[in-house]
Amino acid sequence: MATHAKVDATEEQARALVEESRETTWAKPSFAKEMFLGRFRLDLIHPFPRPDAADAAKTEAYLKRLSAFCETIDGQRIEAEGRIPDEYVRGLAELGCFGLKIPEEYGGVGLSQVGYNKSLMLVGSAHASLGVLLSAHQSIGVPEPLKLAGTPEQKREFLPRCAKGAVSAFLLTEPDVGSDPARMASTATPTADGEAYEINGVKLWTTNGVVAELLVVMARVPKSEGHRGGISAFIVEADSPGITVERRNAFMGLRGIENGVTRMHNVRVPKRNLVGREGDGLKIALTTLNAGRLAIPAMCTAAAKWSLKIAREWSATRVQWGRPVGEHAAVGAKIAYIAATTFALESVLDLSATMCDENRNDIRIEAALAKLWASEQACDIADELVQIRGGRGYETAASLQARGERAVGAEQLVRDLRINRIFEGSSEIMRLLIAREMADAHMAAAGALVDRNAELKDKAKAAVGASGFYAKWFPQLTVGAGSAPVSYGEFGPLARHMRFVERMSRKQARALMYGMARWQAKLEYKQGFLGRIVDIGAELFAMAAACVRAQSLRVAGDPDGVAAEELADVFCRQARLRVENLFNALWSNTDDAGTELARGVLDGRYRFIEAGALDPSEGTGPWIAEWQFGPSKEANLLRPFLPSTRTGAAT
Repeated sequence: MATHAKVDATEEQARALVEESRETTWAKPSFAKEMFLGRFRLDLIHPFPRPDAADAAKTEAYLKRLSAFCETIDGQRIEAEGRIPDEYVRGLAELGCFGLKIPEEYGGVGLSQVGYNKSLMLVGSAHASLGVLLSAHQSIGVPEPLKLAGTPEQKREFLPRCAKGAVSAFLLTEPDVGSDPARMASTATPTADGEAYEINGVKLWTTNGVVAELLVVMARVPKSEGHRGGISAFIVEADSPGITVERRNAFMGLRGIENGVTRMHNVRVPKRNLVGREGDGLKIALTTLNAGRLAIPAMCTAAAKWSLKIAREWSATRVQWGRPVGEHAAVGAKIAYIAATTFALESVLDLSATMCDENRNDIRIEAALAKLWASEQACDIADELVQIRGGRGYETAASLQARGERAVGAEQLVRDLRINRIFEGSSEIMRLLIAREMADAHMAAAGALVDRNAELKDKAKAAVGASGFYAKWFPQLTVGAGSAPVSYGEFGPLARHMRFVERMSRKQARALMYGMARWQAKLEYKQGFLGRIVDIGAELFAMAAACVRAQSLRVAGDPDGVAAEELADVFCRQARLRVENLFNALWSNTDDAGTELARGVLDGRYRFIEAGALDPSEGTGPWIAEWQFGPSKEANLLRPFLPSTRTGAAT
């Protein structure tokens, strides 16, 4: 048996691959990109965009049917059994849930991104595993890559099957390769007859992989004569000879997800199943995620809405020291945070989704900010809900129900939401990704100045070229509309927050410039600094979204318009404090001391403080399991939910 051929990649090679795969042009405007440059382009998001009447009516009609079905789902059954019952999947399939965004011409429902998000919110609130099932299938599974880069023939062959319920999974991660695809070892070798590829490798954390009918597999095509080579995307039948689902993984939350380990040994895939060109796989994956990432903020928003409902009802009922607990300031502050942040979460989600549907703006940064910010805030909201509920927050819903109380799964919410800070790019990776995008204009202008491998003569030449850009750009950061007391008057009581966003947009752009001047090519290693800049941008984006949405509701005469302004006002007050703290921490922090201390920890300098505690994991296995190319020695755990949709397949 051939051993696992590890792929070693230098830091430069890994960076070059990601840089090659990212979108490098900005054909459309971007609110967030402009904001990071210190330009508050309110015109790109104001008035708050709304779906057209026909789309809104279509979405509401569909949600009415979907809601009726979701009310029949017993989330506690999924939690107890650790899997999604087949009849739930059949019901979702009959409603078209596996083709929510697939155009009607291919048998899908044809919802907009807004409608898709609202559908995920409903399904995910019945049980989070259901939301993950649908989003992994549609946001990163077969449908989205095909919509973006598939041929007409591929769309005709696979999209109708996906719409009918052919569950799909996305296979990228390997046991020893996560966010560094340059080290991917799985191969797709062209066959001698030139009609197919032969895929070999092992993939880890294949969400939906245990129940999938179709797979999107990322594998490296060797470069050879007639073959461009590189990481490529393939559509693969999950029951192809040589594919074995070896494990069904278990996690702290999402007890119903079908996430596995998939081995591929000499799996023959027709060349017509290559999506895009050889070497385009990573670019397709990253482009897919531009809109696909909005699935996570959708489910986070649903979780926040439920948390607010539970917090409100419980805090009005539970009495301590003669008053409902919600009337005590300590608890009231938590309720206010949950309510205000929930309004902002929905504002960010709706704004990003509608901009996606309108296709007027490039939303790659907005979607990334939404995913990052929503996943962090939702975890905090769930934690606060547990605290508000006290001992009952820590107790399981099943235990509460068994002794006659309402089955509120607050602790389950904490477990289920925690993965969102890791899914589809961890918060740390997201901050670096966004930082690279926000610095795009600087990279273009400064060139060799921020390239640590550039020679001195190249840096000198770049300095001359950059001077023109910065001489024009930097003075614009001194004064703006946010400095005038009467600016943004149409926002009424929220005008001061809009002025704050404008001022802070310029301030963070200046801060980034100072950071570049101070650290130059070493800036990329100042991840604490860059992360705080990104977090400032996320808060400012959320503030702008909340204010624009609230103002839109008030102007439209919505009965909740005034209440929306109150929520937006409190949210902005809370966010302003976070922004100010982040700015202070840009220059006053323990980053360097922490980095040195971490090196000492890794070198074993402080092992003495580990003494006195047991490590039950000691001796149970390696940190990362080694794997080898070759046939599987395990039983195949593949168990599709539904009968095959393939023409001529046995039912």
